[in-house]
Amino acid sequence: MYDKNEKVNALLFNEKIPPMIMVRQKFESAHIGDPAAVLRASFQRPELQDTVKPGMAVAVTAGSRGIDNIALIIRETVQFIREKGGFPFIVPAMGSHGGAVAEGQRALLKNFGITEAAMDCPICSSMEVDLLDTLEDGTPVYIDRYAHQADGIVVINRIKPHTGFRGRYESGLFKMMAVGLGKQKGAEIVHNRGRKRMGETIELCGNAYLSKANILFGVAAVENAFDRTFILSAMTKEEIALQEPRYLAEARRLLPSLLLEHLDVLVVDYMGKNISGAGMDTNITKSYAHGYGISREGRARKIAVLDLTAESHGAAVGVGSADVTTRRLFEKMDFNTTYPNLLTSGGTDSAKIPMVLDNHRLAIQAAIKTAVGADKERVRMVRIRDTLHISEIQISEALLEEAKSHPAIEIVGEPQELAFDEEGNLF
Repeated sequence: MYDKNEKVNALLFNEKIPPMIMVRQKFESAHIGDPAAVLRASFQRPELQDTVKPGMAVAVTAGSRGIDNIALIIRETVQFIREKGGFPFIVPAMGSHGGAVAEGQRALLKNFGITEAAMDCPICSSMEVDLLDTLEDGTPVYIDRYAHQADGIVVINRIKPHTGFRGRYESGLFKMMAVGLGKQKGAEIVHNRGRKRMGETIELCGNAYLSKANILFGVAAVENAFDRTFILSAMTKEEIALQEPRYLAEARRLLPSLLLEHLDVLVVDYMGKNISGAGMDTNITKSYAHGYGISREGRARKIAVLDLTAESHGAAVGVGSADVTTRRLFEKMDFNTTYPNLLTSGGTDSAKIPMVLDNHRLAIQAAIKTAVGADKERVRMVRIRDTLHISEIQISEALLEEAKSHPAIEIVGEPQELAFDEEGNLF
């Protein structure tokens, strides 16, 4: 394994990795205890009672993100539509994800427990689209054909800050309409209008959907710092445009962060599409590959990412925001699932291959060695499982005194050397 890279590995052999201490970052933990009951109560609002008419075929959107309670949310929505006499069906609304093919998108939904049997309704997956509208500058707005042919559409999504742009509408119901329901063709059109105009384009296309498509209502979720459902609300078509910016502001307030600053090295055990559309949530890592209106201040000197989640099915979108990775991750990378998303968005930086090392130890040593300007005797290093789990993290001894004095950090472990196995891996 090491013979062909002996020169590289020899350069890293004596690079010291500091002992690490487990600490707990404290964030707001309140969440909805019974999301099904909350959603059912929201559906009972008088404003929603006449949205679904008996006999209507209603398309319900399902995206490609790992949203807390998403299967429950969709199932309850399907049940509400059926109780009103409608005939619900699910459409994957995820742009070019899933390899930009119908079966790939259906497979992504299965990962989240969204199947025809579990949801008790059909899933109609296709990449075919219809022209819905044309913006003033001639930009076409596309819509999933199944959704377009339905008598009504219900849009479901989590609202949160986007990983690559800032705007009045970021990740949420507007983006689900503009990009998700546009499938690969629509998503490409949105991205090709320009990254600097992404926020503007999402808003214009979302408004086109609200005026031209038969949107019945929306269901919005906001999560706390522990990715638990904090807000769950059904909104009328008219309320979506007004409420989404308010929920986005609340999601931004709840967003977790790495509380210790000026890091030399950040080690991320796992990245993946089920964790973030950017593989690693760049609102956490500050490793924006092509963000607009977003400061990169706070990025560690070097970022090492060690592995790719199985749920990603080889999609390594976002690996380009790391500096160092492992052969294990590289060999899991599937170009057929990684590249369609980037060929659609134009974000080729997201798939650039970082320096590839043979194992976890060498990857971490390479990150330390190349962290120019760092005090190698007192490396400021943090290790996280992934960007969805940053409550319990490991910090190096150089950060210990700062952690002790921070009101939102609790020390829960003693300094320990990282436990690498015989192959030089941590897991």
